[in-house]
Amino acid sequence: MASPLEHHHRDIQGGAARAAVFGISDGLTTNVSLILGIAGASPTSGFVRLAGLAGLIAGSFSMAAGEYLSMRAQTELFEAELDLERREIDRRPESERRELVAIYRSRGVDRETAEKLATEMHRDPDLALETHAREELGINPESLGSPIQAAISSFLAFAVGALVPLVPWFFGRGDGAVLASVIIGAVAAVVVGAALSRFTRRPALLSAARQLAVVAAAAALTYGVGKALGTSVT
Repeated sequence: MASPLEHHHRDIQGGAARAAVFGISDGLTTNVSLILGIAGASPTSGFVRLAGLAGLIAGSFSMAAGEYLSMRAQTELFEAELDLERREIDRRPESERRELVAIYRSRGVDRETAEKLATEMHRDPDLALETHAREELGINPESLGSPIQAAISSFLAFAVGALVPLVPWFFGRGDGAVLASVIIGAVAAVVVGAALSRFTRRPALLSAARQLAVVAAAAALTYGVGKALGTSVT
């Protein structure tokens, strides 16, 4: 039976979870701001819907493309570093073993134990590579992240977040739709913030309040700008 003190760490190196969290937060913040900014200028409800849909589609594709490119570049960088480390282990195994000994020594391990650990790790080339990758590069060769998965997660999450404040404009108009967008956006911000606390293991109330403050500030600023411009779009 598992010990009551046993615990498991989550795999946080992959990009999908991170992309989903940031995607839904960005989608909500972006479209709440966009919709209220345009509504503040008093255009027709049809124009607000069009702008909101355009923001949803453009933002979703932009987020997905950006996430894919950044994750692809990061993965290729990690792979290049791993290839270099693999060649060094193959060409200069003793030098790499001593390097590992030095790493263990720098962390307070006595020389004899460090020598034994490094020698044991270098008995298997794959284990040696994994160990050097973790100790020198801070990465797990088996968990470099998936650019495609991250892009899909980012696309879907942004779209969901951006759709939330847009829903009232499919059924209403004017001040009623504005008020509904504000209320729904605020509730969604609190929910997203609280959900984010499950990843960060920070207090849910603090995380929710922070997310709400960010969304409210962005929305209030853009609404104020729209209202100040006073542009009427027919």
